[in-house]
Amino acid sequence: MDLQASVDEAASRTGFSGVVRVDRAGTTELATAYGLADRAHRIPHTLDTQLGIASGTKSLTALTVMALVERGALALGTTARSLLGDDLPLVADDVTVGHLLAHRSGIGDYLDEDAIDSITDYLMPVPVHRLATTEQYLSVLDGHDTVSRAGERFTYNNGGYVLLALLAERSTGTDFHRLVGELVCEPAGMGDSAFLRSDELPGHAAVGYLHRDGLRTNVLHLPVVGSGDGGLYSTAADLSAFWGSLFAGRIVSPDVVAEMVRPHSDWPEASERYGLGFHLHETSDAVWLEGADAGVSFVSLHQPSSSLTWTVLSNWSAGAWPITSLLRARLSN
Repeated sequence: MDLQASVDEAASRTGFSGVVRVDRAGTTELATAYGLADRAHRIPHTLDTQLGIASGTKSLTALTVMALVERGALALGTTARSLLGDDLPLVADDVTVGHLLAHRSGIGDYLDEDAIDSITDYLMPVPVHRLATTEQYLSVLDGHDTVSRAGERFTYNNGGYVLLALLAERSTGTDFHRLVGELVCEPAGMGDSAFLRSDELPGHAAVGYLHRDGLRTNVLHLPVVGSGDGGLYSTAADLSAFWGSLFAGRIVSPDVVAEMVRPHSDWPEASERYGLGFHLHETSDAVWLEGADAGVSFVSLHQPSSSLTWTVLSNWSAGAWPITSLLRARLSN
């Protein structure tokens, strides 16, 4: 069975809803939209639908920070405390930008994934409408005890990436969402990528659903506007453009890219390694963005050695994983 037929069959069997795209050496080999972007109004997905990428946003946060490092506004050795002042007193004085990027800060996490029973639970500790700007996240980042010494070990940390967004804002005096747009999306040619409010989505954006069937959305489950750890909406075409621009040095320099996709930590629990904002394969040069939230599942992978890029975007909580597994099995070298 050829790849298109295999993806079609898996999409039909699993109720996949979203967009799948595969590119190799600049040629699009597969690009197909499935299911409904808005179930209540029976609006189908198209190849141009904007879908949430959840924690895939972290890679763009990391690139924003590294672009600021290149410009001298931050350094990997900049301490969080130097910009926090009296805010977040439980963040240790020696935690640096470099620690936060590598998930080696040791700070407590406002959204500890190891303690989550189900991704569709109501996880936000405050009403979601109170989380619309990065500064507003201070209320949920505060009060979490240090769990390890800075640099001691890798622990995936959502709050650390919101803190990076806050440091980016305070070092520049510019809104974080604007920084991502100017420093990453514009040079990458990602014209359809942005932080959208979940309670006023435009007509070309997909509504996120908790389950394969039904009309229950994720609007009460996620911050109304994401920040450094999630919340960007993007398209399959934009993500394809992202990888080409990243490795061509159009976002940050090739030397910085190499540092970001170099393994900084082993992550045996996930059978992978981690760089600075990027997931890395255990043995190959494959690098990817990944996100999972209530109403969102997403992977976009690039393998430089084979010039292969593939992206799976879905607007329900577990929708992307069967297609992701199929593409990993069919396309891995």
